[in-house]
Amino acid sequence: MSEIKDSVRARYAGKALKMADTSASCCDEECCSDTGCGEGYSAAEIASVGMSPTASLGCGNPMLLADLRSGETVLDLGSGAGLDVLLSARRVAPGGHAYGVDMTDEMLAVARENQQKSGLANATFLKGTIEEIPLADAAVDVVISNCVINLAADKSAVLREAFRVLRPEGRFAVADMVAIEELSAEAKQRLDLWAGCIAGTISIDDYTRALRDAGFRDVDIEVTKLQRLDGVEGTIASAYIRARKPAAVTASP
Repeated sequence: MSEIKDSVRARYAGKALKMADTSASCCDEECCSDTGCGEGYSAAEIASVGMSPTASLGCGNPMLLADLRSGETVLDLGSGAGLDVLLSARRVAPGGHAYGVDMTDEMLAVARENQQKSGLANATFLKGTIEEIPLADAAVDVVISNCVINLAADKSAVLREAFRVLRPEGRFAVADMVAIEELSAEAKQRLDLWAGCIAGTISIDDYTRALRDAGFRDVDIEVTKLQRLDGVEGTIASAYIRARKPAAVTASP
């Protein structure tokens, strides 16, 4: 697991440095190619938080699922350059707050620079992993993420943490990659395919089971775009994933 995390960290540190140096997109031919990276965002929406339209990275737009409201608190798992955090911060104002957690120093630096450009004060970028989120229990109303959970070797740990930090009746609204046809054992061992949003994909049934095991209810997974892989056995897809944390159970008198 440490090898996978190190590979992912190195890959996205390099992407962050490239973004900082050239303002180039992090979504290029080496990252989630042909999976719909950045789809669902308008240029005006991205510009509204002071970012370049080339700065998006992901396999969808979790903003389309989250139904954010003024006054809510949002957490983005694997916040990267900060786009979804800053868009969330705008939507939950006034009175709300958006957090992003990322393990890569270089990405955090890019995100904080983007926050300065945006002028948004109601956002905070935290260093940490999505397996050990640096927030208290029941701290947020909504958890979002964009093409990140598939990068984690222990997805059950990530989903348990998401459940922990959500308040009762909190919402889970994620864009991620899923496996439609199982990848070969060889592909699953390749670190480059892990960092490329491919090898870490799991089936819709496994994703659903992991969410329910973590405590989530009303799980819904909608496939949005299939991708067949050159030279790799199997099929993956981008998907929108929704779930809900149940209301707190009141103890019987």
